[in-house]
Amino acid sequence: MANEKQSGLMFNALTAGSKIVGNIAADSDFRIDGLIEGELKCTGKVVIGESGKVKGTIICQQAEIMGMLEGKVTCHQQLSLRSSGHIEGEVVTKTLIVEPGAVFNGSCSMGSNASSEPKKA
Repeated sequence: MANEKQSGLMFNALTAGSKIVGNIAADSDFRIDGLIEGELKCTGKVVIGESGKVKGTIICQQAEIMGMLEGKVTCHQQLSLRSSGHIEGEVVTKTLIVEPGAVFNGSCSMGSNASSEPKKA
């Protein structure tokens, strides 16, 4: 099982049309194509698909945003905001990549502020 986790084969997913209200803790990658209202703590990578939306807080290692985030994201490594992505809120990350066409309205703090590792969920 450890090899599956390291190779990225184990992940969680919230499909389009699904909604979660509350707090989520995940020890593996998490893909969101539905709606989350609340807090997501993930020790892996969080992907918000084009149809995905998060209203709340995300704390993770890496993030790839192709959908919508309203709130705060703390990303301890790299955050990629893709061309279809939209962030309204606060970003704390070590590295930020923003593709042309992406929308980012809010504040960003980079560098050592995001360097501490997240605790296991």
